[in-house]
Amino acid sequence: MTAQGKPNSRIFRRESDGIARFNRVRPLTNAAISALFVLLAAITLIPALFVLILSLTTEDSINAIGYSFAPLEWSLKTYLYLWRERAYIGKSFVNSILVTLGGTSLGLILCSTMGYSLSRPNFKLRKFLSYFIFVPMLFSGGLVSSYMINTQIFMMKNTFWALILPIACSTFYIIIMRTFFQTTVPDSIIESAKMDGARQFRIFSRIVLPISLPAIATIGLFFTFAYWNDWFLARLYLDTNRQDLYPLQYLLISIERNIEFFTRNAQFMTPDVRNAVPSETIRMAIVMVVVIPIACSYPFFQRYFISGLTIGAVKG
Repeated sequence: MTAQGKPNSRIFRRESDGIARFNRVRPLTNAAISALFVLLAAITLIPALFVLILSLTTEDSINAIGYSFAPLEWSLKTYLYLWRERAYIGKSFVNSILVTLGGTSLGLILCSTMGYSLSRPNFKLRKFLSYFIFVPMLFSGGLVSSYMINTQIFMMKNTFWALILPIACSTFYIIIMRTFFQTTVPDSIIESAKMDGARQFRIFSRIVLPISLPAIATIGLFFTFAYWNDWFLARLYLDTNRQDLYPLQYLLISIERNIEFFTRNAQFMTPDVRNAVPSETIRMAIVMVVVIPIACSYPFFQRYFISGLTIGAVKG
C-alpha cells in the first residue's frame, strides 16, 4: 500500500503545482496592476485635493494666475465667510442630518419589507403588486400632478415630510431587494423557522435581515446620497420665509446665488463690499462643506458590507 501511495502522492503534488502555477502572479504583472490601482486612486483623489487648494486660495491669486495647484497666496477668508453665517448653516446642517437619517431609515423599511413580500412564492398578490410597482418606473405621473397631490391632498408643503416622503420609496430599490431575497435567502431556513412556530415579522427581523446586510447597506448608501445631496425638493415645497427648514445644500446654493448677484452688480457697490464677498473660492468651499460629511459616512457602510458578507455565508 505504501508503494502504491507514493505515485498517488506524486500525481497529486504535480496537479497542485500545476494549479498553483496558474494562480501565481508574475512580479512585472503585479507591479503593473499596482501601478494601475495607484493611478485610479490618484484620478479619484486629485480633483478633491484641487478643490481643497482652490478653496484656500485668495481671490487675487485666482484673478492673476487662474486655477492652480500652487497659488500665489493662501487664505481662510472663504471659510471665515461661511463661519460668519454659521447660525444659518448650522441649522441647515442639522436639518440635512435629520432628513437624511429619517429618509434613509424610512426608505429601507419600505423597500425591504416590500421586496421581501414580493420575493415569497406563496404571496397571493405577488404578481399584481410586481406589475403595480413596475409601471410607475416606466411611466411617471409628472411633476405637476405629484406637486398637487403632495401639497393639496397630503398637505406637506413647508414641512419636513415634503423633504422625505417623495423619494422614500423607489421601485428600482424594491426590485433589487426582491431579487436579493430570492437568490440569497434559502427557502429551507424560512420553512424551518415556520415549523418552529416563528411568524413572518420574526422571520424577517431575526433571520432575513442579518443575511441581507450587504443589500441593506448598499440601498442605505444610495438613500443617504440621495437625501444628503437633494435640494430640489426644498426649492419645490418650501417657501422663502421657511428658512428654518432649509437643508444644507439648498442654503449653500442660495448663498452662492446671492454672491453671484453681488458679483454681477459689483459696479454699484463700494470697494469694501466687493472685497468682503468672495466669488470664485466660495464655490469650492461649498463643495468641500457638502462632500466631506458624506465622504466620512462611506467607511461606516463599508464596515457593514464586510460584516454582512460574513453573516450571509450559509452552507447547505
